[in-house]
Parts: sequence; structure tokens; C-alpha cells
Amino acid sequence: MTVRNNCPFTIWPATLTGGGRPQLSNTGFELASQRQNSINVPAPWTGRIWARTQCSSSSGRFTCATADCGSGQVACNGRGGAPPGTLAEFTVANGGQNFYDISLVDGYNLPVSITPQDGSGPTCTRTSCAANVNSVCPSELAVRGSGGNTIGCKSACVAFGQPQYCCTGEYNSPQRCQPRNYSRIFKNQCPQAYSYAYDDRSSTFACNGGPNYLITFCP
Repeated sequence: MTVRNNCPFTIWPATLTGGGRPQLSNTGFELASQRQNSINVPAPWTGRIWARTQCSSSSGRFTCATADCGSGQVACNGRGGAPPGTLAEFTVANGGQNFYDISLVDGYNLPVSITPQDGSGPTCTRTSCAANVNSVCPSELAVRGSGGNTIGCKSACVAFGQPQYCCTGEYNSPQRCQPRNYSRIFKNQCPQAYSYAYDDRSSTFACNGGPNYLITFCP
């Protein structure tokens, strides 16, 4: 997987391996504008890639304004990012189909795209969330930067923790957990991305043949 930064500022991408498997050798790194970095991912692998913003070590501990993983270091070492953060999610098979998606279920901090390189299949195509969701984020979901500008947009589940937004409890089924006003804000901006937990139909992509992937922030 190659991670590219098309943003006009430095970002700090990070990786998290799921399923109880060992973390990748690179769990976090600095990436200047217009630079890219390749990560070797074993098959099978389930995990996510995201980017942290406005990071510094000025206090002697590495911290980020959005999607901070709390490790105190550039490497996340098996820790996930604190919402809100735009996620690129993957299930890489050892042969067979790979699945990938962009998820806004935990909210949004940066635009991102996933482009398979090689691979085949009817949904083996580029998927993206290229819009600036922060520009339309309701105030009750907004995370503000030091200058008062919106630097992240929480999902309603993260902001309120209620079952109807989180698809939990009596709402834990596709039939009961439906799009709501808040998730529609995300979906209208990024139709190909997950806007809530059961938003599978238009948001999951698959490739045969084990392709490489290009993950671009600010595509």
C-alpha cells in the first residue's frame, strides 16, 4: 500500500491491524505535502489507515489535534485514532477477494481516496471521499482548532452515543438502523463512503487478484 499526501500541509498517517494479529512494522509516520510512503502489508490482513493532523511534540509528548492515537509517539503501536477521523479500511485475503471502504462512521477529518492498482472485478474501482465535510459540519458535531475553525466533524454516534445513531441495542440491524439527518450530511458529501454502520450497499468495494492500493489524502 502506498500512502500519498496531496494536502498542502504535513500529515501523520497511521495504521492499525485488527483481528488480534501483529501490528505492521510501520504504525505511524510523518508525511510532508506531495510526498508518499509505501507500506508492506501481509496477506491476510485486516486493518485501517488514517491520517492525523496538526501534530507536534512541543510539550515533550507527541500529540495531534485530530485522530490522535494517544501513544505519545509518531508510531501508534497498536492504538486506534480518537474520533473524528476519516478511515480507509481493508480486508486483504491470501488469495480470493480483497474488500476495502472509506468510513465516516467515526466522523471525518480529511478527504481521502483508495485506488486499486491492478486487480479485477465489477467493484474493483477507485472510491473516494473528496469533499470538505468540515465546511458543512453542524456546530454540535464540530471539533474546533485553536483558531476556532472546524478541523473535524464527529459522527452523531460519537457525539451523542445514542443507539439510533450507533446501530446498537434495539437498532442493531439493517432494518432498524436507517439513515438519519446527521448521517445524510456525510452521505450527501461523500456518497461512496460509509455514513453509518449498516451503510454497506454503496460503500463496500472488492478486488480479485491481490492488487496494490494507493491511499491519497486530499485527492
